[in-house]
Amino acid sequence: MKINTTHLSELYIVDTIRQLDERGSFSRLFCHDELAVLMGERKIAQINTSRTSQLGAIRGLHFQKPPAAEMKLIRCIRGEVFDIAIDLRKNSPTFLQWYGQVLSAENAKMMVIPEGFAHGFQTTQADTEMLYLHTEFYAKKHEAGLNFADPLLNIEWPLPISEISDKDRNYPHLSNDYKGIEI
Repeated sequence: MKINTTHLSELYIVDTIRQLDERGSFSRLFCHDELAVLMGERKIAQINTSRTSQLGAIRGLHFQKPPAAEMKLIRCIRGEVFDIAIDLRKNSPTFLQWYGQVLSAENAKMMVIPEGFAHGFQTTQADTEMLYLHTEFYAKKHEAGLNFADPLLNIEWPLPISEISDKDRNYPHLSNDYKGIEI
């Protein structure tokens, strides 16, 4: 696994090696030893998948507030998405900046999103499946989200939006005096 930095502080893209042969392919989804520099003392608490049928659908922008803030390791295991992470950490040098990366089954890239970031994606292929590794358990009372169309974030989604849940559509926009979350 090769760990690559991004312009956002503590947000990484991990390239994994796909081994191809006449049977198909093999790739490592997670290796604590190889990712120890990013994981520190964290452990994977939960693994989830999502499947999104429609091209252009958006999921997100989700995060958990402290004390349930979590690191997420995100991979696309079928299809392709434009994956987004937004820095919400109070006093961060990259506060309210976002980073977008194409994740696909073909490119086998993984986004490592630290605590204090929101996450979401838009499908750029129909019938897409995502794999999420979380360092904290889901905590409904600490669940939060940002509006995908918030003008303060100015996210450049690659496709017209075909589908989004009512919950995600109705997250409020940030106020101009939003200070972020303390991690």
